[in-house]
Amino acid sequence: MTRASLNKQPHEVASMFDHVAERYDLTNAVLSLGQDRAWRKAVARAVDARPAQKVLDLAAGTATSSLPFARTGAYVVPCDFSQGMLQVGKGRHSWLPFTAGDATRLPFKDDVFDAVTISFGLRNVQDTDAALREMYRVTRPGGRVVICEFSHPTWAPFRTVYTEYLMRALPPVARAVSSNPDAYVYLAESIRAWPDQPALAERLGKAGWSKVAWRNLTGGVVTLHRGFKAS
Repeated sequence: MTRASLNKQPHEVASMFDHVAERYDLTNAVLSLGQDRAWRKAVARAVDARPAQKVLDLAAGTATSSLPFARTGAYVVPCDFSQGMLQVGKGRHSWLPFTAGDATRLPFKDDVFDAVTISFGLRNVQDTDAALREMYRVTRPGGRVVICEFSHPTWAPFRTVYTEYLMRALPPVARAVSSNPDAYVYLAESIRAWPDQPALAERLGKAGWSKVAWRNLTGGVVTLHRGFKAS
C-alpha cells in the first residue's frame, strides 16, 4: 500500500504514513517552501500551553509538532495511528510518551487534557465529526482545541495558482525528496476536497465546541481553528 484513497480507510492511511515516516519532516519543509516552521509557531501560540498542563497532540507523527509544547513545561502526549511514524519519533525523542491511537476512538478517559491539538491530520481521518467529538470528550471543561489544517486561500487569483501548484508541481517535487511520492498525490487530492473555513467551524460547533473562531495563515493556505469546552 503506497497511497490511500479519499475514502480514507484507516489501515490504508496508516500504511501510507508508515512508508513516508523517515523523510516526512524533510519533505514537508520542502513542499511548504519552509512555511511549516512558521505554522508550527502559530499553533504553539494558539494552544498557549502552560507548565504542568496536559496537552494531547493528535496526528503527531514523529512529534516535531509536540516539541514546542514540551518546551513550555507542559506534559504533552504525542498520539498517532501510524506505527512507522511513532517508531521514527521514538528514536528521535525517546523521552516523550508516544501513544498509538485512532482519533475516532481515543484511548483516554473523559476530561483529561487542558488542550487538544491536531496539525495537518484531521483531513486524513475517515470520520471527521467523530474525531471532533472524541477531542471534545477527552478535553476538560474550560479546555480548548486547536486545529491547524490546509484550507482554501481567500484571494481568488492566488487560489487558482495554489491549486495548480498542488496538482502539477507538488507530485514532481515529492518524487525528488520523498520516499513515497505517490502518497503526496493523495495528500494534494485530500487538500482540494477539504471543507472551507466556515464549514469546518460549523462542524466544530455541532461537535459541542463553543466560541469557535479561525485565523488564516499564508492567505488561507492554512487555517487555525480554535474552540472551547464550556466550563
